[in-house]
Amino acid sequence: MNKTRQQELSRWLKQQSVLSRRWLGLSRILGLVSGLLIVAQAWVLARLLDHMIMENIPREALLLPFIMLILIFILRAWVVWLREKVGFHAGQHIRQEIRRKVLDRLHQAGPAWIQGKQVGSWATLVLEQIEDMHDYYARYLPQMSLAVMVPVLILLAIFPSNWAAALILLGTAPLIPLFMAMVGMGAADANRRNFQALARLSGHFLDRLRGMETLRLFNRGAAETDNIRRASQDFRQRTMEVLRLAFLSSGVLEFFASLSIALVAVYFGFSYLGELNFGHYGTGVTLFAGFLTLILAPEFFLPLRDLGTFYHAKAQAVGAADSLMTFLEAPLQQPEKGKAKLSNVMPFSLEAKDLRVLSAEGHTLAGPLTFTLTAGQRVVLVGQSGAGKSSLLNVLSGFLPYQGELKVNGVELSQLDPDWWHEQLSWVGQNPQLPAATLRENVLLAAPDASEAALTAALEKASVSEFLPLLPQGLDTPIGDQAARLSVGQAQRVAVARALLVPGQLLLLDEPAASLDAHSEQRVMEALGEASRLQTTVMVTHQLDYITDWDNIWVMRGGRIVQQGDFATLAAQDGPFAELLANRQEEI
Repeated sequence: MNKTRQQELSRWLKQQSVLSRRWLGLSRILGLVSGLLIVAQAWVLARLLDHMIMENIPREALLLPFIMLILIFILRAWVVWLREKVGFHAGQHIRQEIRRKVLDRLHQAGPAWIQGKQVGSWATLVLEQIEDMHDYYARYLPQMSLAVMVPVLILLAIFPSNWAAALILLGTAPLIPLFMAMVGMGAADANRRNFQALARLSGHFLDRLRGMETLRLFNRGAAETDNIRRASQDFRQRTMEVLRLAFLSSGVLEFFASLSIALVAVYFGFSYLGELNFGHYGTGVTLFAGFLTLILAPEFFLPLRDLGTFYHAKAQAVGAADSLMTFLEAPLQQPEKGKAKLSNVMPFSLEAKDLRVLSAEGHTLAGPLTFTLTAGQRVVLVGQSGAGKSSLLNVLSGFLPYQGELKVNGVELSQLDPDWWHEQLSWVGQNPQLPAATLRENVLLAAPDASEAALTAALEKASVSEFLPLLPQGLDTPIGDQAARLSVGQAQRVAVARALLVPGQLLLLDEPAASLDAHSEQRVMEALGEASRLQTTVMVTHQLDYITDWDNIWVMRGGRIVQQGDFATLAAQDGPFAELLANRQEEI
């Protein structure tokens, strides 16, 4: 990572601190109070020692200063504890806001864009990388202010007593920030590589875990285990690289701080021996000045040493911010969002003219497309993989931007309110998503207030009632993570029941019978075939056995519609559809 990029990321991180300006400001104020208490504590302690040793004042006469010293100790401990609490709240609030921005960005990008990335890498981005910013906001940013304020306070306290000791501290202090900057650039780059390795490992592991059954069937288990082992080894090495830098920086900072304190102690030692007679203001080097300086010297370097320790948190945050900033600021073309709502709720008619479907990055995925879909018509999209079928479904769903015209009942889709539009859609995909805990809750996901009669009717139509008696708690059976308790066919039937419970005005089906056994495929297609007669329907499928009675078939190739017609007409013609039929018969 070059220096310019690091500076950009550092500026971005500081900009996010505005999200919790009050908490951070309060943390700095408490740090300043703590610095004042440090000076007061050292002054009282030095004065007590001077009174006892040089002036031989009885201990009983110093009871009040002793009580004051104890109160300062207690008050300082309480302020430090409170500052930690405030810093934690600042970091927590900023992390929550950044996570909200990331999730909002994911929502804006839409499922069509998210599907192109590994699930594990998203989990790392949303969880790990944002969490690793906590210490930067909770500790490093407030410590930056304390690293200036506290040493200045200590210098102001020491200078009236001995200017030489103050100059020694002032001269050696820049060594620590200088070394921090030198180590920090390498640490930020090491953290960035570490996060990239973690994202790759997370995505790789989750994808292989999901495909474990397939890997074992094809005897690829051992090979993939070796791949995961190599990825884990790479992540381990990068993590150790980060830790080496952290320990190295801490060790060197301790060395410079100890060397500087030792130099101050040597100066006072030779001064008391009469070898060095400078630094005072005509009264000689007093014992009070020596005690005050030597008590405050470790405290002078402590904020700088803490800043060096937390500088690793900055390097960690810069490494995490690289992918976060790239994701949040990447230019994405989003579907236009209007506010219009159609008053006449009825099966929709769709009309497209020179329609070009665009990706979130602005690339053309399909088009130009020109078609008309009348209200209540049932259309099947067929074609080879990559022909643009799913892209067309995604733009109809409102998840992808487009150019040209795409009208719904005569109104441009981009002018419609997206939330209202999604309420009018019914959708069944090839990978059923059942996020709720029980089977009942998944069916009622879009209509939690649906009546028992409507629920029973939807379950019957989708043939869910066929396997319902086999479940231990019936509709209230917990289905587990990723619907683990259900087969793929059963989960698909539940998804169909969910779509049938609240029929929309436009039904979108994306390979609803993919990966199903023959029995489940027949049940699902029969239910969807019946439901499609109640609304305008667009279905993407490779299964040609169930589309003979559909109203129209659109054959796509290269992102365009190259053939249109009913099954009988297209089957009798030479062309892409006839080729698909011939290939299907050869497979059988």
